Amino acid sequence: MSSAPHSTDPLCSAHDRGILQVPYLKRCWSSLMAARQGKAGTGMQEAHRTQVVLAAMGLGLEQAMQHVLREAPDFAGFEDWIVRTAGAPDAATVARIQALVDGGPQPDAILDLHGRIDAMPPVLGAADLAHWEEHGYVVLRQAVPADDSAAAAQVVWDAVGATPGDVDSWYPNAPRNVMVQLFQHPAFEKNRRSPRIHKAFAQLWGTADLWRSTDRCGFNPPERPGHTYSAQGMHWDVSLAQPIPFCTQGILYLTDTLPEQGGLTVVPGFHRRVGPWLASLPPGADPRRQDFNALGARPIGAGAGDLVIWHQALPHGPSPNRATQPRLVQYINMFPAEVPASDDWV
Repeated sequence: MSSAPHSTDPLCSAHDRGILQVPYLKRCWSSLMAARQGKAGTGMQEAHRTQVVLAAMGLGLEQAMQHVLREAPDFAGFEDWIVRTAGAPDAATVARIQALVDGGPQPDAILDLHGRIDAMPPVLGAADLAHWEEHGYVVLRQAVPADDSAAAAQVVWDAVGATPGDVDSWYPNAPRNVMVQLFQHPAFEKNRRSPRIHKAFAQLWGTADLWRSTDRCGFNPPERPGHTYSAQGMHWDVSLAQPIPFCTQGILYLTDTLPEQGGLTVVPGFHRRVGPWLASLPPGADPRRQDFNALGARPIGAGAGDLVIWHQALPHGPSPNRATQPRLVQYINMFPAEVPASDDWV
């Protein structure tokens, strides 16, 4: 069924459906098309809801945006691309999105999953949670089994056409910004569904009722002549309007990673002092163009299968790889359907 957009809303109704019968999906498409046409967005809450629904469909937000920018598909074409890219959604996914839109009860399969996660013993102990509160990040050891991290690592190697024992193969297809634009693979999906990962995020958020991100992977080989580090530096992915709300971000190391091996770099504890720091800057200073090393930036090393979760208020980013092996990662996050966010970008 379909209906015209409401007169006060430039987007399609949340209840419009196409052949996949997924509510809100047509609204997601119309939001992406509006952005393609340079029309003003409808706010951060709308953007988050779009991310939630697309991720539930097995799609990355940037992946969907790039497809719409390139192809400008009609909605039927967008649905066809979804099926070709991520497969058709299962009944539980459609029912969960329906419950999200209508405010009704969640399907039994989802409730059962949340019950199992709630019943699990904690995977983050008291010391882990104290570290989280003080430093704004935590490392979940053995977030996925060794076989699963190794399988995902092989996917990354294959994606960049490289092999671990051939150093010269690491560079021809290595992305300059460390991001590999590969979102869908069974090995990645298995890691996203790790009960230990779900439990860790549930402990931090205080609920198991979370949605998984569908994100890409990363490959960062050591620097050498002709291949210097050029990825985005330390940054925030959130407005700095105060107070910065609680939200998580996460990265799964697929191989043993030393701090100097391009490890995720954060400024520990900055979530507790970002407000006073912003207030201390001279008038006109750009907070996003400061010397983060002087603020105490620290690269984080961890083992294969370990997950680093950090508070979104921490400045963060990859770092130059000055070790002897590439850094291979998968980006994983979980979040509720509703999160506070500021429409005032600072």
